[in-house]
Amino acid sequence: MTEQQVATSVLVIGTGGSGLRAAIELAERGVDVLVVGKRSKGDAHTTLAAGGINAALATMDTDDSWQQHAADTIKESYLLAHPDTVQVVTQNAARGIEDLERWGMPFAREADGRISQRFFGAHTYRRTAFAGDYTGLEIQRTLVNRAAQLDVRMLENVYITRILVQDNVVFGAYGFGLDDGTRYVIHADSVILAAGGHTRIWRRTSSRRDENTGDSFRLAVLAGGRIRDPELVQFHPSGLLEPENAAGTLVSEAARGEGGQLRNALGERFMERYDPERKELSTRDRVALAAYTEIKAGRGTPNGGVWLDVSHLPRETIMQRLPRVYQTLLELQMLDITKSPIEIAPTAHYSMGGVWVRSSDHGTGVEGLYAIGEAASGLHGANRLGGNSLIELLVYGRIVGEAAAEYSASLAAQRRSAGALAEARGEVDELLAADGPENVRALQRSLRNTMTEHAGVVRDEEGLLAGLSELDALEDRVKNVGVHPDLAGFQDLAHAFDLKSSALACRATLEAAVERRETRGCHNRSDYPELDESMRVNLVWSGPGRIEREELPPVPAEIAALMREVSSEGKLVE
Repeated sequence: MTEQQVATSVLVIGTGGSGLRAAIELAERGVDVLVVGKRSKGDAHTTLAAGGINAALATMDTDDSWQQHAADTIKESYLLAHPDTVQVVTQNAARGIEDLERWGMPFAREADGRISQRFFGAHTYRRTAFAGDYTGLEIQRTLVNRAAQLDVRMLENVYITRILVQDNVVFGAYGFGLDDGTRYVIHADSVILAAGGHTRIWRRTSSRRDENTGDSFRLAVLAGGRIRDPELVQFHPSGLLEPENAAGTLVSEAARGEGGQLRNALGERFMERYDPERKELSTRDRVALAAYTEIKAGRGTPNGGVWLDVSHLPRETIMQRLPRVYQTLLELQMLDITKSPIEIAPTAHYSMGGVWVRSSDHGTGVEGLYAIGEAASGLHGANRLGGNSLIELLVYGRIVGEAAAEYSASLAAQRRSAGALAEARGEVDELLAADGPENVRALQRSLRNTMTEHAGVVRDEEGLLAGLSELDALEDRVKNVGVHPDLAGFQDLAHAFDLKSSALACRATLEAAVERRETRGCHNRSDYPELDESMRVNLVWSGPGRIEREELPPVPAEIAALMREVSSEGKLVE
């Protein structure tokens, strides 16, 4: 098998928004950077983000401030967001927007030219900038174009299997090409991990096939990093149930924001029971829990969902405000949403936990290894404010680019390890030679069924322990997979690595979910229905059976004073 040696000062793993923003920062500083992605850069997960990007620009509401944005973020996180991380993001958010503007991002604007901002749920003021209902797509395009102007080197369709480490110091990564199986040994002073979250380990998810399978978790843990709060996963209230190959595809929350109504199989508008004041404009975690409860109680639709109906709205409103939703349903189901309701159910949407990082520079504790974007943790706590993930990419992408540049420049020499490289090479060799009876895709499905059954929107100890024992059995079967690359490429090998990542992510999630014996935000324990003040901690997982509790610093007084319940009157939900 041919093996290519590549050298760079900084390696970025992941071609989504955070990886590209870090690469741009490095290139602008004249640092040699290489970006590697397992899919094409124009099709990264960031393109799916619809709603918008937050910054307290005060273009619409002059009273807005970064302090208020910080207060809203911490309040909605159920006090699990790290105050320092929140301050870094909210204080630097306006600069993130300015960068995008400078690079040609087509933000929606008011008649006088200022950037338009709209309401999202649980924000005190209008602070979400947007471009139609395809903000993420425009951000990704803008960053791809800027990276091209700077001649940033990109390796697309290359799968990274290991980060190479010697004595807790990074020296590169190992991987293979998905098309022809060419191996890559990439030597780098510093590695930035931007490979997404772990929501694909559930049966219904807003991620597409073969993305967000927990790659970041596995790469970080094998390199000596740790995972913080893996049990805190945001379930989006409205994912499609059909067709099967698109299950979990999001129906934008703008559909509820514009006046859509949720009904059960009996035709009841059930949100009146769960949040009589805000109804469909309640927060994500509450709407998802309400829908889940209705389905569990036997009041669900034929396919086990609930109805989301916008057909009572004027046709013009639907065509102007929800063009993407209209188009998607027509394409996937031949359904005209101006006439018929949409069948939806909660879907795994966003990893609020992730790799443990420092607030200052997103270093992981492994020298030279950083993590950003959905791969990292610290900003969202137990419930993410809509629009905060996109601004996080820009703020920490820039900061980490700067930190990695300085770290690389400070190295007198790069220490390498033949042993670490041999181990990475051997792992790929072993899988390629694997000829067991187990099918990788079937095992992936079994893992997803286990997580959906035992660690979905509502959890309890009995179910979580049953999930762990099912996982034990599945991990034994993973050792007997057969891997068969063919003329079409090495996708099968990639799926086998996805499976290893997913199994590790499942274990981290289940073990942390057992440990968090309370109900807080997105984490609903039916056997511990109350929030437990003593559990205002982050759970840090460093391997099977190893969980530590990490205390959070107090919320600064000036921020705490601004924390309050926010009305959602007339707002788009998160």
